[in-house]
Amino acid sequence: MKKLFGTDGIRGIVGKNLTADLSFKVARVFGMMITRDSPGPWKVIIGRDTRSSCEPLEDAICAGLISQGVDVSLAGVIPTPGLAYLTRTGQFNGGAMISASHNPAEYNGIKFISNDGFKITEERESAIEQALDNYDQLHFPKVPQGSVKRDLSLLLKYLEYLKQIEKISVSGLNVVIDLANGATFSIAPELFTALGANIVSISDKPDGMNINLNCGSTHLDNLQKAVLTHRADIGLAFDGDGDRVLAVDERGEIVDGDQIVLIEAIDFIQSGKLQNNTVVATVMSNYGLEIALREHNITLKRTSVGDRYVVEEMMKSGAVIGGEQSGHVVFLEYNTTGDGLITGVKLLSTLKRRGGKFSALAAMMQRLPQVQLNVNARSTKHWEHNTAVQEAIRQADRQIQGKGRIVVRASGTEPLIRVMVEGKDDSLNGLLANDIASVIQTEVEANRL
Repeated sequence: MKKLFGTDGIRGIVGKNLTADLSFKVARVFGMMITRDSPGPWKVIIGRDTRSSCEPLEDAICAGLISQGVDVSLAGVIPTPGLAYLTRTGQFNGGAMISASHNPAEYNGIKFISNDGFKITEERESAIEQALDNYDQLHFPKVPQGSVKRDLSLLLKYLEYLKQIEKISVSGLNVVIDLANGATFSIAPELFTALGANIVSISDKPDGMNINLNCGSTHLDNLQKAVLTHRADIGLAFDGDGDRVLAVDERGEIVDGDQIVLIEAIDFIQSGKLQNNTVVATVMSNYGLEIALREHNITLKRTSVGDRYVVEEMMKSGAVIGGEQSGHVVFLEYNTTGDGLITGVKLLSTLKRRGGKFSALAAMMQRLPQVQLNVNARSTKHWEHNTAVQEAIRQADRQIQGKGRIVVRASGTEPLIRVMVEGKDDSLNGLLANDIASVIQTEVEANRL
């Protein structure tokens, strides 16, 4: 079991379990592996979001990489999917993104990208962890130090790529964008304006500490109000590193990742582009998505939570669209990871092409009531083997049998155990979710979790 990497790279509270020293060592090992596995010269691109902690971590990562003879290009503030796109252009041996995505400012993280634009494999992550466990015994090769250069043109290359994805102009659409004071704050307004939309931006003034603070894809209240105030056709809310987006329709109603996947899957099937008539989503996606897809003869394949697993299944099954309820939507034709900006471009283009109201597109899927609860846990490693928790889940399963489904899982990015109950009876959902969460809380307080 991995100790350092979660479902989305390394993540932690800066100065506590994510330090400059750890960042240096991880980057040094990553650099050693790159120089060992491929001929030189070696180049790695580093990107970051807007957290004030990014720059010192960037310095530490640079130091680790150049110590292994790797040349570093600093892209500055750039969305994670932008870094993934640039990494697979053939110019770089890998990438490192400094971000904690949707988490608050006190968190940060490191995601490593392979030269194919995909996140490094779980096997590579385990190898890095093993190397860190034996760090003092490692023999790093003596090589000439690599160089560091800042290259802000890299963001512009990503912007130019995004502009040409859809040929249709979205002129006339009124759009509010919530930039989460994060990595999309400069590129998103320029992109959507260039495509012809009338843009109103909110949460677009990052100060190093306000990323995701009551804004972005995890806090939609401000976007909902802004859409109504400005009589917008659609609102888009990004997260801190720009790899996810949620939407709001013209009535101020939330349109989640499941609905976005459905809207785009139907658009693809109508244009003959939905390969194998298959869509990929996670176990957390609403059963209403499965019902709506079935009505269009589209097969849904489910995976564990994490866009890594969505992408793996997409490649395995030949699917071109996949995503998560949280707003990670993957279009493999265009990028190797969830990309909020590409998703936004596709949504605006679909809305313009189809005409009518965005709420009508969202209404193609009817969500079943769903209750989600989070329980703080000291450790999320052994909950599956806790007898009391498993009995609580079995009892809940018996009560909801035939009326819904239950998913209990450990968060891959935070010390939380997540409980989800879904079914037609909302009151029963809440009762069962609370029963399971109460047992988990009792076990935590008794130091059994």
